[in-house]
Amino acid sequence: MEFFIAMNPPTVTAQMKQVRVVNNKPVFFDPPKVKEARQALSGYLAQHKPEKPMEGAVSLKVIWLFPKGKSHKNGEFRKTKPDTDNLQKLLKDCMTQTGFWKDDALVVQEYVEKRWSSEPCGIYIEVGEIKDGHV
Repeated sequence: MEFFIAMNPPTVTAQMKQVRVVNNKPVFFDPPKVKEARQALSGYLAQHKPEKPMEGAVSLKVIWLFPKGKSHKNGEFRKTKPDTDNLQKLLKDCMTQTGFWKDDALVVQEYVEKRWSSEPCGIYIEVGEIKDGHV
């Protein structure tokens, strides 16, 4: 399955957790901007979730298209933060939460790009179960 989420991709990531001490124990939590990004992504993803969660090996291709400024060309790679692995972690957590698969450990093949885009901005996602070595 493949789909496009038309949105300004989040630049906050799952790595931005904060910590506070409760009863002398650290408690980790998402700051408000990360919570907002999770809710937005989960809302868009829910519109595309499969009828039942994938259970086998999964292939995931993602292209992040960020709004370009004056100093960037359309389609040029985005070589600035956030890092792709941090973006992917937030996205895969949301895909797990919305029921694309039972666990994101099932993602065994992954391709990711970050690019600047004049229009449209958003996230292109291609995801599928791998059967007999093929998606």
